[in-house]
Amino acid sequence: MEKKMKAVVMHGPRDMRLEERDIPTPGPGELLVKVEYVGICGSDMHFLEEGRLGNWVVDKPLILGHEAAGEVAGVGPSVCGFAIGDKVTMEPGVPCGNCDMCMKGYYNLCRHMSFMAIPGERDGVFRQYTTHPAKMCFKLPNNVGTMEGALCEPLAVGLYAVQKSGAFLGQSAVIFGSGCIGLVTMLVLKAAGIHDITVVDIIQKRLDKALELGASRVIRGDREDAVKVVLEATEGQGVPLVFECAGTQTTILEAGKIVAANGVVVLVGMAAEPELKMDIGTISAREARVETIFRYRNLYPTAIKAVESGAIPLGKIASHIFSFDNMIEGMYHNMDHKDEVIKGVISMVD
Repeated sequence: MEKKMKAVVMHGPRDMRLEERDIPTPGPGELLVKVEYVGICGSDMHFLEEGRLGNWVVDKPLILGHEAAGEVAGVGPSVCGFAIGDKVTMEPGVPCGNCDMCMKGYYNLCRHMSFMAIPGERDGVFRQYTTHPAKMCFKLPNNVGTMEGALCEPLAVGLYAVQKSGAFLGQSAVIFGSGCIGLVTMLVLKAAGIHDITVVDIIQKRLDKALELGASRVIRGDREDAVKVVLEATEGQGVPLVFECAGTQTTILEAGKIVAANGVVVLVGMAAEPELKMDIGTISAREARVETIFRYRNLYPTAIKAVESGAIPLGKIASHIFSFDNMIEGMYHNMDHKDEVIKGVISMVD
């Protein structure tokens, strides 16, 4: 097996470079995975465009990418249940397992989390090979490809958002933002029996995709007053389920204005800036809940089963597939053409 691999490394805002790195050796409890597909996440775009995401700032070279799946190329000592050639998806966060949050079962809030493509934690997977703890790797069924396996990461976010909302059969929902996270949230809602779903965005191609995947209606937020449209359609009552998946100041304010009494606003999207305003007055007057999510926990098996069963047509979300050899140009294209890229994916398959 070759000893060197290619990796694409971010050195600063809009500064990505193709470099050569040593192929890592799996340690105890680890797998060596030959990466086949990596999804381009909004967090990758924030880091590349602005050099930061929330309180995380890129201050040294960093390999981006955390939505990944591939083929097991090596098995470290003390690993059971995996063999070379297995197709796997990798949950990108590695918790310590010993802090108070981990011990209580909230491992996504681990105080010592080591998450792919996060400054100060660990490099991501815009590279040909990576090592990863076997306990955070999941085998893929024969009918689930590694592209869908990579997209199980954003699907887990959508699953967690719907879980936190307490959604139940027959409710109606509004989703702000129809990028990848908004779309997977919509697909999870539909699978849970919520079929009256309105999607708001300012990019027509994304709204078209939402309609294709089953949205009841869409609102072009830059041409219509989304708050007015929703409140008029509900006779001023609002909707019980509101998912903010865009991470913008405008949509966060609007989300609070359309939630129904005793409803819930779930803040899903992450903004580049850590401080934003919210309409607490309206939310409080309606005794609505505000739920936040931070990534997900214990949902990769559910995501895989949902795709395996056909309940979630995950592959339909990918709109652009870039080869690894052209991924730097692909990343810049993704960043500069947000009006046409719904979900970009990097293919490393030969």
